[in-house]
Amino acid sequence: MQQIINFLLRNKNFLLFIFLLLVAIGFTIQSHSYHRSKVISSTNFVSGGLYEWQHSIGKYFNLISVNERLLIENEYLRNQLTIATADTSSSKIVDTSTFAMPYSYFRANVIRNDYQKRDNYILIDKGANDSIKIDMGVITDKGIVGIIEDTSANYARVISILNSNSRINAGLKNSDQYGSLLWDGKDPNMVQLATIPKQAIIKKGDTIITHGRSTIFPKGIGIGVISNYTMNQNNSYYLIEVKLFNDMTDIGYVYAIENHNAEEIKTLQTLDE
Repeated sequence: MQQIINFLLRNKNFLLFIFLLLVAIGFTIQSHSYHRSKVISSTNFVSGGLYEWQHSIGKYFNLISVNERLLIENEYLRNQLTIATADTSSSKIVDTSTFAMPYSYFRANVIRNDYQKRDNYILIDKGANDSIKIDMGVITDKGIVGIIEDTSANYARVISILNSNSRINAGLKNSDQYGSLLWDGKDPNMVQLATIPKQAIIKKGDTIITHGRSTIFPKGIGIGVISNYTMNQNNSYYLIEVKLFNDMTDIGYVYAIENHNAEEIKTLQTLDE
């Protein structure tokens, strides 16, 4: 502190010069509109840049709450769409307050996602307390993810489609031909569709969807597109390579699907056994 005082005392003339220079600049800005406009413009540029930077940072940290609101909205819209399309065979007005929807959707966040093993699982942050049950289908907005295998009070484990034990009914979007969706344990972006009969007309780029042949997934949920296909050894079935719509290495949120008619259908199916 003493050094600063000594410097100021030794440089009185210099400080006076700086003071007079600042006063002169101030008078020049005040008396000349051109100079004043330049100073204001420069100030606005700096402050504008700071505000823009602050706004960008704010938007980034606000993405979490925005995504959560979108998940809630998507869950609501999916359930409303289910109501709207449930009785397409009739022109009568349906009272949605009492109408039993065939499917309900429950949003959840992925807290663990395996995809590098032979048998992979996904852990979500919703469980029995959130109406999540075993054998519910799990999807994203792009396509299927897997099936609920087990639940606790607040969490659930999903058997991923990237699992050697996974068997999901799937088929061609443009026909009623369907088979079993498998995974060979190699590429997390590719699965295999087996037992499509040779009579089926297929080509690369065709869309593969869930075919509604089980109580788990509604018909029409996207899976992927055909990237390649061959015949089996007996020349009777296709083995189809399917490139997934989902990037299974980057799953952030999902929807679990409940089929309200599942138990009734299973009961009837057991009569044939």
